[in-house]
Amino acid sequence: MDIFPAGSRPTKQANEDYFTGTVWMEPIVETKEPARVRAVKVSFSPGARTAWHTHPLGQTLYVTEGVGWVQMRGQPKREIRPGDTVWIPPAVIHWHGASATNAMTHIAIHEALGGSNVEWMEKVSEREYNN
Repeated sequence: MDIFPAGSRPTKQANEDYFTGTVWMEPIVETKEPARVRAVKVSFSPGARTAWHTHPLGQTLYVTEGVGWVQMRGQPKREIRPGDTVWIPPAVIHWHGASATNAMTHIAIHEALGGSNVEWMEKVSEREYNN
């Protein structure tokens, strides 16, 4: 058993190669094999978002604060609010982040497959984001 006291793992700014805007990440759990689950609290400033990406075994988002958007490629973006749970199936290309005027925080939960839990693609353009 491991216990990670509050504040023992630092909040980090998300990698700008995969995110647009100011995004902060706080680790919740990253298990060692054979377990695969990973969870992180992600806080997006207004207008901040992920790049397009997929997860090999899918992803669950649980919104805790604010107003955000999520979009699967080829479909309209959808609004998400506190208490909403979003399931994104395996290998589905998508992005998520804050709305243009409100910050948003969610818990992102996904599993690793062969040591990988995400495949990053191009950033979401301003046109795509605002569409």
